Amino acid sequence: MQANDVRVLKGAVIPTAAAGAVVILATALLSGAKGALGAAIGLLVVAVFFTISLVAVSSASRVSPVVMMVTAIATYAVKVLIIMALLKVFESATAFEPRAFGWSAIICTVVWTAGEMRGFVKTKMLYVDPSAAVPGQGGPR
Repeated sequence: MQANDVRVLKGAVIPTAAAGAVVILATALLSGAKGALGAAIGLLVVAVFFTISLVAVSSASRVSPVVMMVTAIATYAVKVLIIMALLKVFESATAFEPRAFGWSAIICTVVWTAGEMRGFVKTKMLYVDPSAAVPGQGGPR
């Protein structure tokens, strides 16, 4: 992982952990231990899925921009499908509160995405190579 990717990861993990702690506390007060457990599982699922995705996209970025984009789209689709499946499987769970899991997953996903966007903006990475030749232009005049 490159230094920029670590900064983006930290920029997403820290606010998500804080938001997750607030959600766990709130669900513990509202639904007891089962609510807190459901919220903690939601936080854990989001943190693991999004970290794996960021690591995969970071690794793919070393190959080519095309591979990076394909990896980003594929990991996003897989995350969405797995989270939807987990929400369906957990809707009748009795060991923890499924609504707390769902709300925690939604809130942590939004916070993670915002933190990741903020991290990318703060890295100030170029998305265009300023020294690249423009095809058909023949070079500098």
